[in-house]
Amino acid sequence: MNQPPDPFEFLKNLWGPMGLPLAGLMAPALIPDEIERRIAELKSVENWLNMNLNVLRLTIQGLEMQKAGLAAMSAPPGAPDPGDREDPPKK
Repeated sequence: MNQPPDPFEFLKNLWGPMGLPLAGLMAPALIPDEIERRIAELKSVENWLNMNLNVLRLTIQGLEMQKAGLAAMSAPPGAPDPGDREDPPKK
């Protein structure tokens, strides 16, 4: 059975075996094409991370809405909403 491709393989290739970025250990590239390629790779990584961040935010919001819905359904009728309570004034 074929294994699906590792989504982190690209990131593993960007980072060296010691956990340090290869770009920091190597001399700066003087070839404009190489620099453009690196910029394009890093922008794609940035876009991938932003997409995952947005998915994470939506997941958190969905879970918070689910929690609020469950709290509203489990509260007895006429009871104050736990989200509407006010903190007592601080002295």
